[in-house]
Amino acid sequence: MADTGASPLPAAPPARSPLFSAEQFVWLTARVLEQRLFAYHFLRGAPDAVEAALDAYRNEDGGYGHALEPDLRGPVSQPLHTAHALRVLDAVGRCGGQRVERVCRYLTSVSTADGALPAVHPSQRGYPAAPFVPVVDDPPSDLLATGPVVGLLHRNEVWHAWLFRATDFCWQAVENLEKSHPYEVQAAVAFLDCVPDRPRAQAAADRLGRLVREQRLVALDPERLDACPVAPGYAPGEHHFPHDFAKSPASLARAWFTDEEMARSLDHLAAEQQPDGGWPVRRHRWAPVPALEARPMVTIEALRTLRAYGRFVG
Repeated sequence: MADTGASPLPAAPPARSPLFSAEQFVWLTARVLEQRLFAYHFLRGAPDAVEAALDAYRNEDGGYGHALEPDLRGPVSQPLHTAHALRVLDAVGRCGGQRVERVCRYLTSVSTADGALPAVHPSQRGYPAAPFVPVVDDPPSDLLATGPVVGLLHRNEVWHAWLFRATDFCWQAVENLEKSHPYEVQAAVAFLDCVPDRPRAQAAADRLGRLVREQRLVALDPERLDACPVAPGYAPGEHHFPHDFAKSPASLARAWFTDEEMARSLDHLAAEQQPDGGWPVRRHRWAPVPALEARPMVTIEALRTLRAYGRFVG
């Protein structure tokens, strides 16, 4: 047979496997960005295709908007959108160069007085947003927004003037946490897993793990969810499990849980796959489209977590 010069087609997952079912769900429901992310992670897709899809959400100010994070609608750049974009770039090995330099300039422009990020910038006013992300005129610094961004930039050895004060803010916020909630803890872990000072990060993570267990922020037994109260303001049934904090065995949060607790958590995660192939969104569903757009993201994250723990090869 003559060589046509075409690249070989990626191998499809075996029919009727969890990965095959998830692939069908993604092709049926996902935005182009998540379709290309799925292809990158599981079908040997190209990172260039992911970058091209992500560019549709980028604004002239260096930030990202256009409902990249589905709970914030409208075209304006927002810190949460930009954090999402950095996660995508990190996932495909492209979190660096002039693109990230422009992102850091945007982050500088929207930072609060102490150099950190607000969850929602006031420019969101006038556009639809989830009721649990209120828009205020003078928003405070927020670990939820700042921690993952700072962690990803450190992970990719990005150095920018913005990082110095933002890193100091994250250290102070994490080390002073007393009463917290699961999403804030996840943001803290995203920071601690990547910040360069590893002994300090280990000490902070040990303290945070004790807080998580003492305040019952994690459901350790999926068969007894009634013993674990949902955090105030969260949706009914919006529990968080060990795998939500330790998304890979390399995370500092993995040491918070026994092997048995982690195995139960991963069993529960695998069992959550729905008949349509996707995983459910546990948080508040405030409008149909954001919930629909979020499910492919949750599905890809679930598959990546299961693969990180060796639950399947794909």
